[in-house]
Order: sequence, then structure tokens, then C-alpha cells
Amino acid sequence: MAETALITGASGGIGEEFAKLIASKGVDLVLVARSGDKLQRLAESLTAAHKVQVHCLALDLSTPSSAAQVESFLESKKLSIDVLINNAGFGTFGPFVESDLAGELGEIQLNVTTLTHLTRLLLPAMVRRGKGRILNVASTAAFQPGPMMAVYYATKAYVLSFSEALANELKGTGVTSTCLCPGPTSTGFNARAKLGSGGMLSKKSVMMEAATVARRGYDGMMKGRRLVIPGLLNKMLAHSTRMGTRGLSASIVRRIMDGIRSSR
Repeated sequence: MAETALITGASGGIGEEFAKLIASKGVDLVLVARSGDKLQRLAESLTAAHKVQVHCLALDLSTPSSAAQVESFLESKKLSIDVLINNAGFGTFGPFVESDLAGELGEIQLNVTTLTHLTRLLLPAMVRRGKGRILNVASTAAFQPGPMMAVYYATKAYVLSFSEALANELKGTGVTSTCLCPGPTSTGFNARAKLGSGGMLSKKSVMMEAATVARRGYDGMMKGRRLVIPGLLNKMLAHSTRMGTRGLSASIVRRIMDGIRSSR
């Protein structure tokens, strides 16, 4: 029987690239995202190219009931999940004091709560079967505080810590937990966060392609790696935070963000 992978945020960017890559391995898919039309078009192309079954669920995962709705969908289709990729997420840019509270709470719901809920719903069956893989997409933002994107950086710090703790708990079960921490990537993230495309975000040497990030994440997941940081520059930046104080890290991020803000 073919394995089945569930991918959130699958209608574009890194999630779409994960779907293409995993389908090419003959794995059936459950794709979840807000855009039903985009999901359906992707599903049709993947089914035609790789002869896999692709189930689509158009759903806003930033709502409190969303994880339970995913569970009901899987039960209705009698699907068990072998691979869970928690990729969906978004960020907001600007001073927290001026932010839209509903947007910030929705960001926490999606980036933290729904990710945690889906993992808790699907993990027990993986452990019972003695096999399974979980990949949570965080960010290099997870390694330091992020002024001007305070909530986003904090949510990704949670994802990193949660994923690494799971990796330790799951040793010997046959189930693995991998955290993917990409740096700036060519996706729709910047547009939704209203970051614009100026400053460092205009430098091609800084931005990675979504397909490259997905490939690095997939390879790391298949090897059972705890942490994947794609790209030498991203690795250096992530680990450099250990060399200074967290206050210094926050100041550096603030200078970068101010540069981005002035270029918008």
C-alpha cells in the first residue's frame, strides 16, 4: 500500500515544491491550503504526472477548529498519514504596538497551535505503527528575537524548540521529527507580510529558491535529521547568534528590518 503524506500550505511556495517532490516518489498526498482552485490544479497535474492519489482540502488553518476539520476529513476518506509536513505559516511586519490584534492571534493559531494540534492528532498512530515522519517548517528567525516581526520570530522559536524536543522523545519509536529552518526564500511570504522586495530582499545571493529548500528539507527528513538549515550563509547566520547576547541579536535584526522598512 502506498504511503500518504499530508502537506499544509501546499498551494504555493515551499509547500507546493514539497508536493511535487513527494508525489514524484510515488507517495499519495493530502494537500491543505486556503486556495481550493490552486490545490485542485496542482492535484490534477501531480496525478497526471505521477499516477498518485491526491486529496484536496480547502481550509483556513488559522482558525481554531481547523485541525479538527482536517481530522474529520481524513476519517471520512479512511486515510492514515505516514508523513506530516507542517509547512503553512505567515508573518506580519511592523511595530507590535501598531499591529492588528486579530492578525497576530491568527498568526499564532496557524504557526503554533494548529501545527501542534495536527502533530498531536497524527503522531499516536505513527508511533503505534512504528514508522512515520514529521517535518515542521520554522525559519532562521527561530534563532533570535525579531523586532518589527516580534510575533513571527517568537512562533518560529516555538516550532524549533517543539520539533527538537519531539525528536528526542521519539528516539527508538521508528518515528522522526525534523525541523526545517530556511532563510529568505522566493515565495509569497514577503507579499503577505508586506515586507516589499527592497533592501536585502532584493539580493539574489540572499534568496533561495523554494524547490531547493524543499529538496534540502526532504533529504534531511528522510535521513531522520533533527535540524536542517539549507544554505551555508543561513547556517552561519543561525549559529552566529550564539556568539553574542540576545540583546545584540535583536539590535542587528532591528537594523535589518529598518533597512527593509525604509526601502518599501
